[in-house]
Amino acid sequence: MKKLSFSKVMLWFGLLFLYAPMFILVIYSFNESKLVTVWSGFSPKWYGELFKDTQILEAVWTSLRIAFYSATMAVIIGTMAAFVMTRFRRSWAKLTLSNMITAPLVMPEVITGLSLLLLFVEMADLLGWPAERGMLTVWIAHSTFCAAYVAVVVSSRLRELDLSIEEAAMDLGATRLKTFFLITVPMISPALIAGWFLSFSLSLDDLVIASFASGPGSTTLPMVVFSSVRLGVSPKINALATIIILSVSLVAFLSWYLARRAEKKSKEAME
Repeated sequence: MKKLSFSKVMLWFGLLFLYAPMFILVIYSFNESKLVTVWSGFSPKWYGELFKDTQILEAVWTSLRIAFYSATMAVIIGTMAAFVMTRFRRSWAKLTLSNMITAPLVMPEVITGLSLLLLFVEMADLLGWPAERGMLTVWIAHSTFCAAYVAVVVSSRLRELDLSIEEAAMDLGATRLKTFFLITVPMISPALIAGWFLSFSLSLDDLVIASFASGPGSTTLPMVVFSSVRLGVSPKINALATIIILSVSLVAFLSWYLARRAEKKSKEAME
């Protein structure tokens, strides 16, 4: 009989520590009792109650829209910032921009949210825009801090590119804009996709910044969950969390499957 090594024991302990709470949450989402800590029998009724809760459903739709728009804008801004960070010659302006782009990565979210709130208030006083805080201000706020993550991911990919490919395209008559869209973008597309999904996840999960930047009618899902938990955890929240876990697991599995199939095809083509 093989002995368990220390590394394997720590691996299983780490997996148990990470996933045991999720497993318990999934089990208690089928609890018939209103008390989430008392098991009184198996029942899927809380899933039905969840889909009847218009507040949660509206918050889910709002969060998904904000996350989609924020991730898209963050990829655009972050990609432009990454080009400045990697392609421009060294100068004080480039160094200042690089520091400003990466600042949200280490800045506490409370400071970021408060700064954006004060910015929106001052803009409303001086320019009359935005007239009120809502989905637009949350979108701007999320795009701001998500762009920093995209810039870091894309810039690391840009530093690995072979510039001779772009130079060859321009030598053959392609303009810089055409070279960017036909040569550079396909080569950095994995980083763009990774940055988009990372920004989508960060926006969907954010609570602190959204609390500062949101207003009436723009309540996101984390805000609804947090406010309901303060009054006592409802089994509907367990059902919602279970659906989110299953959705994320499905997306992760599909990504793994597609990546494995693409790798297998590339190996077969090389042989």
